[in-house]
Amino acid sequence: MSALQIKKGSSKHSAYNLRPNYGNEIETHTLAVLVDNEAGVLARVIGLFSGRGYNIDSLTVAEVDHGGRKSRITIVTSGTPQVIEQIKATLGRIIPVHEVNDLTVEGPSVERELALLKVSGLGEKRVEALRLADIFRANVVDSTLESFVFQITGTPDKIDAFAEILQPIGLEEVARTGVAALSRGTKQSA
Repeated sequence: MSALQIKKGSSKHSAYNLRPNYGNEIETHTLAVLVDNEAGVLARVIGLFSGRGYNIDSLTVAEVDHGGRKSRITIVTSGTPQVIEQIKATLGRIIPVHEVNDLTVEGPSVERELALLKVSGLGEKRVEALRLADIFRANVVDSTLESFVFQITGTPDKIDAFAEILQPIGLEEVARTGVAALSRGTKQSA
């Protein structure tokens, strides 16, 4: 058995298939898109993704310039580097799009999300839910004798971790806003 076969787990692949698969790794990117605030723009952007079979992990939209009637769409999506580049190029060609920024590659950025989590339980489970909320810096925004609604802000990973740890205690429902993101420092993005 050759050293190459040992390195590849004793498989009998062709030598052409032994090269590393660079550029095909799935990456997650946060895109900030500045668009005209007019009817149909969001549908066109979403149509670009659905028409090509691309997934949107998170989507937020809000008007950011009332006088100029501009909105900011923040999209978290995944794909190979080639797919991400294709998404950015295609977004840039849509007429009401003014600017497309890939916050993942343009430098440091800040990403935050807001979530509401409903937890039900009595006795010790209630005490444990409150203790965990304190650790994660979540706030109680509603309380009944049998449940709490917590509000938490942070990175998507922090929210995922909070939801996961509440699951055995009695997590019933989760509502999330989606990611809002800005580049750090003085460089402004869409």
